[in-house]
Amino acid sequence: MQFFVLRVASNKEDQVREKLVRKVKIEGLEDRVGRILVPTERVRHMKAGVRRESDRKLYPGYVFVELELEPDGRIPDNVWFVIKETEGVGDFIGSNGKPSPMTVKEQAKMLDEAERPDEAASLKTEYVKNDKVKVTNGPFENFEGEVEEILGDQGKVRIITTIFGRPTPLELEYWQIEKL
Repeated sequence: MQFFVLRVASNKEDQVREKLVRKVKIEGLEDRVGRILVPTERVRHMKAGVRRESDRKLYPGYVFVELELEPDGRIPDNVWFVIKETEGVGDFIGSNGKPSPMTVKEQAKMLDEAERPDEAASLKTEYVKNDKVKVTNGPFENFEGEVEEILGDQGKVRIITTIFGRPTPLELEYWQIEKL
């Protein structure tokens, strides 16, 4: 089986995936259609001091479908029509109007990202090392400093500020600082 990429309506990836799974089951095409994937990653972010988690699509606007091809390399007609007539499906990615399967390297990269364990939620932040920031909340309010490290697992940022003429590290929540 090989993976093909479908272009789908924006923000409809999950709905298209569910419709395809249902149609494949109804038509009895489980032997021809394998996995149908919408790779996502778990992202943590801070908003107004509250830590939130959400899923972010790694490839917005695309759904990956694993298909068993005919001996001559074509997508079987019944599979082709089930996919193409699904609401929200735009077209296969390919050249000259002919769907192209993903290369082994592309497929391995996508599967690695799709099957990554959820516990490693990354923290979405707009700060990077060496950013100039100002403390906006807490006992060090109005102090300025430089981002030294992003502590994603704790939801904090370590900055270096000057207190009494000496560089001092502070660990602050994301919402306690702003970029200068």
